[in-house]
Amino acid sequence: MKTLVLFYSTYGHLWHLAEAVAEGAREVPGNEVSVKRVPETLSPDILAKVGATEAQKAFAHVPVATPEELAEYDAILLGSPTRYGNMCGQVQAYLDGTGGLWATGALIGKVGGAFVSTATQHGGQETTIGAIHTAMLHHGLVLVGLPYAWQGQMTLDEITGGTPYGASTIAGGKGERQPSANELEGARFQGRHTAQIASKLGSN
Repeated sequence: MKTLVLFYSTYGHLWHLAEAVAEGAREVPGNEVSVKRVPETLSPDILAKVGATEAQKAFAHVPVATPEELAEYDAILLGSPTRYGNMCGQVQAYLDGTGGLWATGALIGKVGGAFVSTATQHGGQETTIGAIHTAMLHHGLVLVGLPYAWQGQMTLDEITGGTPYGASTIAGGKGERQPSANELEGARFQGRHTAQIASKLGSN
């Protein structure tokens, strides 16, 4: 079984979540897990203006995935920051390049899930995950979320991300907050749970 954890990150928040998702997925025996990122569409000048150049150096070693290679995986978990309650332009552009896969039904029956970051608690985490889910449903993927079996999303002891639709983190208005221990544990749970579902479906 092969799992792809795919993300776009501006300041590193989604990269940290993606690594945690991958950690969880690797706990499933026989699962080969790859972490990759979608191509950047912003110019170096724009990245410098928004203060992302240094942050992106930390995960520059992560390979870039082509849309075509999605067909090679049994499970796909896709992470995006929120832009006005929707996925970011980079992820949308990547998905726009999957028309050939859609035309041939190459992703039908695979398992999919989403994880996100927002600046604020109510900044569109669930709508962004829903947007990713919509694209996955058009491709025929079987969706897996983050069930309440992970009790971390029930906590009232701290401000935290985590939704029944997928893992999430709150980045802060200036990107100053990195994923908390609780949020990272939710991401690990999602990665493990999704891989387990994919393994069960593949064994039938």
